Amino acid sequence: MNSKLNILWVDDEIDLLKPHILFLEKKNYNVVPCTNGADAIEMCKETIFDIIFLDENMPGLSGLETLLEIKGIQPSTPIVMITKSEEEYIMEEAIGNKIADYLIKPVNPNQILLSLKKNLEHSRLISEKTTSNYQQEFRKIAMDLAMVNTYEDWIDIYKRLVYWELELENISDIGMIEILESQKKEANSLFFKFIKKNYTDWMQTEDAPIMSNTLFKRAVLPELDKNKGTLLVVIDNLRYDQFYVLEQTISNYYKKKEEKPYYSILPTATQYARNAIFSGLTPLEMEKKFPNYWKNDTDEGGKNLYEEDFLEAQLKRLNQNIKTSYFKITNLRSGKQLADNFNSIKENDLTVIVYNFVDMLSHAKTEMEVIKELANDDKAYRSLTKSWFLNSPLLEMIQKAQKLGLKLIITTDHGTINAKEPSKVIGDKNISSNLRYKTGRSLTYNEKDVFAVKDPKEIGLPTVAFNSSFIFAKEDYFFAYPNNFNHFVKYYKNTFQHGGISLEEMIIPCAIFVPK
Repeated sequence: MNSKLNILWVDDEIDLLKPHILFLEKKNYNVVPCTNGADAIEMCKETIFDIIFLDENMPGLSGLETLLEIKGIQPSTPIVMITKSEEEYIMEEAIGNKIADYLIKPVNPNQILLSLKKNLEHSRLISEKTTSNYQQEFRKIAMDLAMVNTYEDWIDIYKRLVYWELELENISDIGMIEILESQKKEANSLFFKFIKKNYTDWMQTEDAPIMSNTLFKRAVLPELDKNKGTLLVVIDNLRYDQFYVLEQTISNYYKKKEEKPYYSILPTATQYARNAIFSGLTPLEMEKKFPNYWKNDTDEGGKNLYEEDFLEAQLKRLNQNIKTSYFKITNLRSGKQLADNFNSIKENDLTVIVYNFVDMLSHAKTEMEVIKELANDDKAYRSLTKSWFLNSPLLEMIQKAQKLGLKLIITTDHGTINAKEPSKVIGDKNISSNLRYKTGRSLTYNEKDVFAVKDPKEIGLPTVAFNSSFIFAKEDYFFAYPNNFNHFVKYYKNTFQHGGISLEEMIIPCAIFVPK
């Protein structure tokens, strides 16, 4: 420590603590002694302390009374309560008033030192340890990236990268965060090559990971509990890092039983991936079996209007005679309405809620300057997602589901990536508009930037016109037309997009929870 930290120690027997005070002063702390609560309050009006040790059992003002007064003067100063009493109500009162620590007398000097380290040097110690641990893990991930060759391996690597992204966001070492970003970029480059090599086979054989079109049959159906009922929540456009941030709150009500990460089909876009979840079919099969429901990119009208019908048809095909309700929430009003009437679903075997918010957030970042400021990077994007969730009707529904004893499954249709690198593309006037994939005729593009599929049927996709092909952008690239190129790039660079090939878009969460 460069400068001495100021400790106020309040105890009516402060003279007996002289050895403790000398011990701390040798450790470069400055200890200000005080024998009663009234004097402590006056001292706090004049001096801002780094931490306060407060005896609970003192004549005059008690420790708890003094605590309340000091909190009103110095609300952010950590206060450590020290007491002879082990009575539960005192502990509860102290904890309820947001004390930093609770120590039982007699305390030894090392206990005091530990409490100081925990409260005053917590961030520095965690930062140093996190940095050291990631440096070791960086080497392991780098070696694993050189050998990864299965879809299970990629799930493992991506989840490890997400873990370290969340760990490193709380430290001040910008250098470590930049190293992680560079490792994620390398991972995405190798992942793109892996998908390019294996994706067509996945769509033509049984030897494939769980994907959008097999998610319901392979991951959801085995978990349905007719005795208790199941709530399936599909939060649109939810990345793994965002899921973990939401899970911190969900874990107050539910215990995670299992994670079943799965792969979004290509394009990683709502009309393809989410329709595939509810139909249990590839887009090509949907077009053939349900021509009235399926719309291609260039068709007019909503592309996800028949999810409930698709689900009903899939349940019938799987011989599932279960009572089901489906809800799509696209605004706050409809969310509140469902939350208010949530008990009406308690007799269902399966209740499905599609919640549209995160996708709206990503689009708003493109179109609204204020959202660009609020979600200027992945960390801020996570924070905004968490803030929405904590104040959303969805959290209220999850709380009510727990009280009803429902099993909970949370998943999504695809993820999203912060698009940073433009890649030029040319096509006719009927080319699709998505920035991370294109479909149409006469596409001209930079071959090294894309996974090009000349015959869409090979990967379960319909053709929008004769001789139409698909191209999918790699890593964090996005497509831009040569006309007005610079303006287009400036507008869309550093916006969250989906539809292409990246770990963030394709490897997505599906988690099963049971009520606590």
